[in-house]
Amino acid sequence: MSEDIRYRQNRYLLMMGIRLVCFIAAVLMFVNHLGWLAGIPAVGAIFIPYFAVVFANGGREPDNVRGFMEHRMNLPARRESSESSEEGDGSPGQR
Repeated sequence: MSEDIRYRQNRYLLMMGIRLVCFIAAVLMFVNHLGWLAGIPAVGAIFIPYFAVVFANGGREPDNVRGFMEHRMNLPARRESSESSEEGDGSPGQR
């Protein structure tokens, strides 16, 4: 479990590092009057945090599924038929 958490934390930090680079690139491009080209890294800086959080929270699935459980009928065990029912004592199913 701790390996999974460490992996997700590292992936989140990597994506936030990429976001920082995109933000710095957008600012530098804007200052150098590159116009709409500065929007490309700016869009990356805007949308990367969303994906980083989704990936960071998308870890292992829980083993316990409290909210949704398959319906299982709780019926008593079936009894074996006795020899008297085979002789035709009037039990249902035999005529």
